[in-house]
Amino acid sequence: MGTNINSNMFSNFSFGGGNQNFFSDYASIKNGSYSRLMKAYYGRGYESDTSTNGGTGRRSSNVIEKLIEERMNPKVSKEVQEANANLTSGISSLKSSVSVLQNEKTYTDTEKGQTAEEKVVSAMKDYVTQYNNVVMNAKQSTLSGKTSHVAGMMRSTAENADKLSEMGITINKNGTLQLNERKLKDTDISKVQDLFSSKDITGYGATVMSRLQFAGTTSGTSGTTSTDKTNSTPGTAAASLKADSELLASGKLFDMIKDKDGKETYDFDKILATAKSFVSNYNNMLDAAKTSFNSGVSANLARVKEKTAQNEDALKQFGISVDKNGKMKMDEEIFKKSDMSKLQNFFKDYGSSIASSASLVNYYMTTQANSASGYTAAGAYNVQGSARYADSI
Repeated sequence: MGTNINSNMFSNFSFGGGNQNFFSDYASIKNGSYSRLMKAYYGRGYESDTSTNGGTGRRSSNVIEKLIEERMNPKVSKEVQEANANLTSGISSLKSSVSVLQNEKTYTDTEKGQTAEEKVVSAMKDYVTQYNNVVMNAKQSTLSGKTSHVAGMMRSTAENADKLSEMGITINKNGTLQLNERKLKDTDISKVQDLFSSKDITGYGATVMSRLQFAGTTSGTSGTTSTDKTNSTPGTAAASLKADSELLASGKLFDMIKDKDGKETYDFDKILATAKSFVSNYNNMLDAAKTSFNSGVSANLARVKEKTAQNEDALKQFGISVDKNGKMKMDEEIFKKSDMSKLQNFFKDYGSSIASSASLVNYYMTTQANSASGYTAAGAYNVQGSARYADSI
């Protein structure tokens, strides 16, 4: 039974490699041979329509441009937002359910007449309800840092399918649980206590609790709680670049302060630190994302490089040069002599544009392409690179 569960439960949310690589490079799609191929394939989008005066005219919509725009500017639906919120709260509720099943008092009669068996049945019913709530919301959620741990929890459940079945709990094809209350009532409650015991750190209960604790402490968008800007994971680097770009594009960074003589001046140290961080995170994002096969990452990375190339001369006046690989380098001596008002005006447009594209790189890396640590936005999931669980939940 366990083998069947392992092979079938990760099957409902496939997201094929063909879709992932659908737009591997923005320029080649828009201008190259692949664009012509797509136009031919989607020829229906250009078929003639009959106009109101009896003539014919071509449809004004450009199918290729629409598809590219949808890829580069994804919209998170209301349903996904609700799933994200429900997953966060659901994880907390499920932790409470597991805690009850790990509590020794659950397995003793109460003075008010409630038997231990009744308490266990009630606790297990709540566990199944909360478990299913987490699983279903995880399938719709884009919080890959959390859903990766949910997937780990589900894998542990699949590995313990036979033990759970003995006490009336079976696993559905979509990974949710189903409880046979009558069979549970006939089960020796000591088996339930042993299965959920926190004393056995490799046991089912301890493993589930561990997964939930990790899921509850992650930021959601990635599988780590670290805020270190030197982290070279694509999502983290892109998110840090977005933050730096937004700060440089805002007027707040350039607010005047008074120096030791009472004269108003720019907070130069703060501006320099932000600019250096911007350059560092820009390069980190390029390094981390350049090997990505995700179409959204590739398209928005191309947009970042294009915008920077267009402003290469402007960047030079602030001591920021761009090499042949698109990487940035800062000359602090030139930067220190730069006009900060010109820097502010420049980053109003350039910084905002980079922030927008970096945000989308982060989006795609953490919600669609993070197969090594969680679900894609469509629900695909690879468990820590294990081929055995490389199907979709």
